[in-house]
Amino acid sequence: MGQNLEYTTTGKPHPYHLVRPNIWPLVSSFAGGFFCVMMLMYFPDYRAALQAGGEDLPFPTGPLFGVLAIMICMFFWWKDVIYESVVEKAHTKIAEVGFRFGMALFIASEVMFFVAFFWAFFASSLFPAEAIGFVWPPTNIHTIPAFDLPFMMTMILLLSGCTVTWAHHCIIEGDNENAVKALGLSVLLGTAFLGFQVYEYAHAHFGFTEGIFPSTFFMATGFHGFHVFVGTVFLYVCYRRAQLGHFTPEKHFGFEAAAWYWHFVDVVWLFLFVAVYWWGSEIGMDHTALHAVDAGAAVEAATH
Repeated sequence: MGQNLEYTTTGKPHPYHLVRPNIWPLVSSFAGGFFCVMMLMYFPDYRAALQAGGEDLPFPTGPLFGVLAIMICMFFWWKDVIYESVVEKAHTKIAEVGFRFGMALFIASEVMFFVAFFWAFFASSLFPAEAIGFVWPPTNIHTIPAFDLPFMMTMILLLSGCTVTWAHHCIIEGDNENAVKALGLSVLLGTAFLGFQVYEYAHAHFGFTEGIFPSTFFMATGFHGFHVFVGTVFLYVCYRRAQLGHFTPEKHFGFEAAAWYWHFVDVVWLFLFVAVYWWGSEIGMDHTALHAVDAGAAVEAATH
């Protein structure tokens, strides 16, 4: 019982987790800022190269260094958190309540993040503007068939959700050997999804700057792909921790947080598949006739 208690400077025991001063939150903020600055410096050169024909696109050296800086911060910060949990036993049951609330609020903020992109997509698709002929998808866009590569990617991501759930049940039952196998499969499936998304982008018949459809498509699916990357890294950390025997039936919130995040990524992709790939790319909206009627009514009213 004593190992689950922490002590203040007064020596009074309490069950709350008061973290020691840590430099990694500050360093991580600098790393994130560095990445954003590198992206802002890269985009003008990238855009200029596209306008010149796109034959000599600049290599994203700065953004890659930004990603590397963020990954280094993640490694050392997570290392400290794992040490607090496994070695110091500082993550008590009461502390885990706070962790759960924190993770739930983080996922809620992520939901609103994607709402913004869905809002932009639906605002453009439900009310197509005159600039694209009142038609969605625009007639000059060769869309990606939903029940081709995107459907296979959907099956991969749903299967990865099943393997994550399998890993969770194995941990609850104390079956660490199968938990490791399930987590390994989850990481492989997440990596496969990312590989197919890169292939899809490389073979898309439209570019990011070629109109409202490509812009909303790449922003929504691209940020989802970034979240899949983060979730895959998260699951790989859990895979290594499971190999080291860190998870027990009574104490495995680190894995639970990864599972919550991964299932959120699954759900977002289902919305993307139905709304962006299927409805938005194949069914769409045609307001041409409606606007013709409106224009005719306006002309008739003007003549009278």
